[in-house]
Amino acid sequence: MKIVNHILQDVIYKESPNFNDRPHNQEINLIVIHSISLPPKIYNSNHIEKFFLNKLDFSLHSFYQEIKDIKVSAHILIKRSGEVIQFVPFNKRAWHAGTSSFNGMDDCNNFSIGIELEGSDDDYFEEDQYKTLCSLTSVLMSEYNLITKDCIKGHSDIAPGRKTDPGNLFDWSRYLDNV
Repeated sequence: MKIVNHILQDVIYKESPNFNDRPHNQEINLIVIHSISLPPKIYNSNHIEKFFLNKLDFSLHSFYQEIKDIKVSAHILIKRSGEVIQFVPFNKRAWHAGTSSFNGMDDCNNFSIGIELEGSDDDYFEEDQYKTLCSLTSVLMSEYNLITKDCIKGHSDIAPGRKTDPGNLFDWSRYLDNV
């Protein structure tokens, strides 16, 4: 993997409209790991991509009525197969963290990179997802040198009580030992 102008090369890039500029002189110093599936615990569709692109047909599932007014994105989605889709350039502010705090700084969207894993808080992730996530994280740490292993957190860590992803079945040791 290689990053050119804040975009991964040789991956699918679909620009989400759900982003804006980071605050002036704000450096990237955090990776936030999320999990998402649409509908919940249903995998291998294009519904996540459509959601991040504001093109999801909300009539397809009753759960979608709960999220129909939400505008969200992440920098990266890693599908169950390990396939990577980028939605927002890394130097831009993706809308993934919501109300959040890390090291005394609020609004983690301002200084973080959001990575969504296709999955659920209470389900295991795939081998291919771990391999891709480890490789991607290593590249991000090389490109954005303020990101260290201590600056890689789950959504649950930066929004405790509000979020639970990536969930208890995410293998943090396996991930961080291979970055």
